[in-house]
Amino acid sequence: MSCWDRQSLRLPDAVRAAWTSVRSLARLTLALAALIIPSCAPLSHSEGRAERLADSESRARSDMVEWQLAARGVNDRRVLDAMRAVPRHLFMPAEVRSEAYADGPLPIGWGQTISQPYIVGYMTQELRLKPTDKVLEIGTGRGYQAAVLSKLVKEVYTIEIVEPLGREAERLLKELGYNNVHVRIGDGYRGWPEAAPFNAIIVTAAPDQIPKPLIDQLAPGGRLVAPVGVDFQELVRLTKSDEGIKREPLLPVRFVPMTGQAQKH
Repeated sequence: MSCWDRQSLRLPDAVRAAWTSVRSLARLTLALAALIIPSCAPLSHSEGRAERLADSESRARSDMVEWQLAARGVNDRRVLDAMRAVPRHLFMPAEVRSEAYADGPLPIGWGQTISQPYIVGYMTQELRLKPTDKVLEIGTGRGYQAAVLSKLVKEVYTIEIVEPLGREAERLLKELGYNNVHVRIGDGYRGWPEAAPFNAIIVTAAPDQIPKPLIDQLAPGGRLVAPVGVDFQELVRLTKSDEGIKREPLLPVRFVPMTGQAQKH
C-alpha cells in the first residue's frame, strides 16, 4: 500500500474515551484559570501607590515606637502595640499630615496642639491601665489619644471644649471603628459625673491646679495623670486610696492651658 488505510488508524474505544476525558479536563483547567488569573493581575497605578503609602506609614509608626518611645523608657508592651496600631496621620489636619510621626507636637487648629508621640505614650503608660478599666480624657483634640486608649481599656469617655475639634474627633473615631469611645462637647472641668467613677483620668491641657470634681470621680485605686502649672508645668500622677490622695511628680512638660472654668480658679 502506498498510503495508509484510514480504517487501520482508528483508535480503540478505550483509548478514544480516555482522550475525550483528557480534553474535557483541559477545558476545565482553562476555565478555572480564567477565573483565577484576573485576581492575580498586577495592581493598577493607583492601587500600587496606595499600597506603597500604607507600607510607608506602617514603617513610620514602627520607627516612631522604637526610637521615640521604647528607646526613651516607654516599655509597657500593650501601650507600644496600641501606638503601633493606631494610624496617627489620620487624626492630623491635611497640612501637617506628612509630619504625623515626627518627634514633636503639632498644631491641630483653634490654638490647640497634639502632643508629641513620646508624651502620649508616657502619659498612657503612667495611667497603669487594665483591659477592664473605664477611662475619662479631658481634652479630646482630634481624637488620637482617645483612639490609643480605646485599644487598652473597656470604655473611654472624652470631653472637648472646642466644638469644631470635638465634632471632627467624633467623626474620625466613628469612621475608623473606635466604637468604645464616647465623645462629649463641653467644659471638662466638672468631668462626666453620670459616667463616674473612672479607673483612670488623663488631662491633656494644663490647669493651675487639678479640678476637685475630677479627683472626686476617681474610683478607689484610680489614677489621674495631668500637667499642672502656668509658667512652669509639671506632669503629675494622683492615686486614690483609702488613705487619701498620693501625688507623684513625673517630669516637666509644656501643654496648652486648660480653658473654661479652670481659668476662673
